[in-house]
Amino acid sequence: MFGQSIKLFDLFGFEIRIDASWFLIAALIVWSLSSGYFPQTLPGLAQMTYVALALVAMLGLFGSLILHEVAHSLVARHYGLGIGGITLFLFGGVAELTEEPKNAASEFWIALAGPAMSISLALVFWLGAVAIPGPAVFPVLLGYLAAVNLMLALFNMLPAFPLDGGRVLRAWLWQRSGDLLAATAKASGAGVILAFALMGLGVFSTMSGGGIGGLWLVLIGFFVLTASRGAYQQLLLKDGLRGRQVGDLMTTNPHIARPDMCVADLVDQVMLAHAISFVPVIADGQLVGQIDTQRVQTIPRADWAKRDVASVMVPVDLDCVISPQMTAQDALARLVAGPARKLIVVDRGVVCGVLSLRDLLGHIAVVQALGGARHPDRAGKATAPPARKPMFRSQP
Repeated sequence: MFGQSIKLFDLFGFEIRIDASWFLIAALIVWSLSSGYFPQTLPGLAQMTYVALALVAMLGLFGSLILHEVAHSLVARHYGLGIGGITLFLFGGVAELTEEPKNAASEFWIALAGPAMSISLALVFWLGAVAIPGPAVFPVLLGYLAAVNLMLALFNMLPAFPLDGGRVLRAWLWQRSGDLLAATAKASGAGVILAFALMGLGVFSTMSGGGIGGLWLVLIGFFVLTASRGAYQQLLLKDGLRGRQVGDLMTTNPHIARPDMCVADLVDQVMLAHAISFVPVIADGQLVGQIDTQRVQTIPRADWAKRDVASVMVPVDLDCVISPQMTAQDALARLVAGPARKLIVVDRGVVCGVLSLRDLLGHIAVVQALGGARHPDRAGKATAPPARKPMFRSQP
């Protein structure tokens, strides 16, 4: 989801990071405030004063976004969930949960915490603007921060997934029906409607002379659309793999290569003969490496008969070796994280299979074609799967 991110500090035990894309929105905020908002509301000041006010306002927004996400994270911690960190990026902030909410109530309160913090900050800044005596710059600055926090809370409470309001909606639907997939589908549908509405409004605004504001609405709408659809698809993936282990889905008895084989024999007798592109290399019953068609292509064809597999193979990478007892969801996460395209399954030191992304996606496709996974409890009654790994977003 993110590009290059930089760790800034720890707050309440949460790692605060900033994505490189945040610098773009920060620069746009400073430019917009210093060239438009502050000169209009505080005429007659020096340009450097406007820039200084814009920088302070941007930092105030920066802090407000962090506190919004910290509120999510503190409530998640209260419910026993782990937090991978908080990252600010182009469209706001995100708190990453390393675990899934166990029930609708926990997701409801976790989602509600962020907007509640933003409303509280808006009230504090407004009271400061009213009560603090001094030059007019202080009420204007604090009034801006009050307004932006109120807008942040109101926007995030729109009932459209994956915004906080959409998560509140999903929690309510989940509580009523007990079906997380159905609840997510409805909340995600609301997110899609909001996304198209934002993009349509942005296009209209741009064509009417709204300038960069209209383009920004289009970008936010596209982000909401992508995130909403992606969140639902991610849940479908997890639901399709729930309860499955690597041993259930791997390709068993994989074809192997020996280190002393020449590359020509590997290609003719293994890869072409069995239509496979990835081969574990075994010596004396032990896994010593792996080789695939991309690696073979680095060797001139004229040298295939002269080079042995040992000189070409990639040594064993423990990140590419898994056990048959690993959950299919964890294996999918490892494949998606890359760079390995296939994982070698080893049980008690013996290679017993190979797992590819195609194996996992093929199983998921069958599950979805049959109407979704069923997860019976001990009494044999179907139960809803747990919530997806949530990412609570807040837009500036």
